Amino acid sequence: MNKKINVISATDARKGWSQLIDSAVHEKPQIISRTRDHVLLTDVNLFSDILEVYEFTADKYVESDNSVTLSLNEIDLVANGSTEKEARIKLADEILEYSEEYYNDFQYWSKIPNRKRHISYVLKALILQDANKIGESIVCQPGKN
Repeated sequence: MNKKINVISATDARKGWSQLIDSAVHEKPQIISRTRDHVLLTDVNLFSDILEVYEFTADKYVESDNSVTLSLNEIDLVANGSTEKEARIKLADEILEYSEEYYNDFQYWSKIPNRKRHISYVLKALILQDANKIGESIVCQPGKN
């Protein structure tokens, strides 16, 4: 037997807004429908769990001066530091800065074909909102020259 997902009308959502938020945070995500639009309301912690599968990965290059350059694979960002740890933090700062710019001008960036897929990484960075956590989460692999 197929059960339908309970979609809540925008009118009902407005009437029971507080209860709807409680349900979305403490029970399960809620889908709200308004004409042709459908909106998912969920807790940020659950959304963070959903985004866990999106990893920041970078190619690591040791330069001739022994500094480390990290080149992010998911978004065209590069950072260099005297150590890998320093390069990770600098790259994480770049990720956060890019994510804030992307989010603040979402109408523009989300329409560009090669930037459209960045949204999952942008949201992950904005939810983490901590350069140290982002830096620690970057998976590095040796780069190929």
